[in-house]
Amino acid sequence: MKKRTLALNKILFGQLLKPMRFGMVALLCGSILMSCSSGDGENQSTEAQEEPGLAQQSSNEPAEDDGKGIGPVSSIEVSAEIDDALAAEGKSIFESKCSACHQLTDQKVVGPGLLGVTEKRKPEWIMNMVINPEEMTKKDPTAKKLLAEHLTQMTNQDIAEKDARAILEFLRLNDLQAQGK
Repeated sequence: MKKRTLALNKILFGQLLKPMRFGMVALLCGSILMSCSSGDGENQSTEAQEEPGLAQQSSNEPAEDDGKGIGPVSSIEVSAEIDDALAAEGKSIFESKCSACHQLTDQKVVGPGLLGVTEKRKPEWIMNMVINPEEMTKKDPTAKKLLAEHLTQMTNQDIAEKDARAILEFLRLNDLQAQGK
């Protein structure tokens, strides 16, 4: 009788437990996958709530669009004449830090071509974009549009204000030369 009971139990439990075993294994695997986390997901979602995306404007800090951008340069005087020594310094800085992503023509490489930039943008905006690209693309409406168009965040090259001024002078010279002046 014992053999018969064992055989019956084996058949019944074998047939009944197969689907249950499969379900338990699936549930166990799912639980393990859900519980395994590097912790990055939690931090990223918190950061995403605290810091808006690059192409989004923070509702806490509406940017006043005066065309000067966001950064340390609020006012800059540029003369009608080009300072050739400053432009030469700017050319050297441009070639070492900017030319990998920007052309002096209207051709896009990684970032936009810079031909005519001094006619489209205020000098303060250009310098602030060079000095402070991350904050500009987060808060300045024009920089946010450029980021959305080019899909690449401009790299912060850690350029000092005096070097940004030299780059501005070089870009002014480039635009004047392109006009044949």
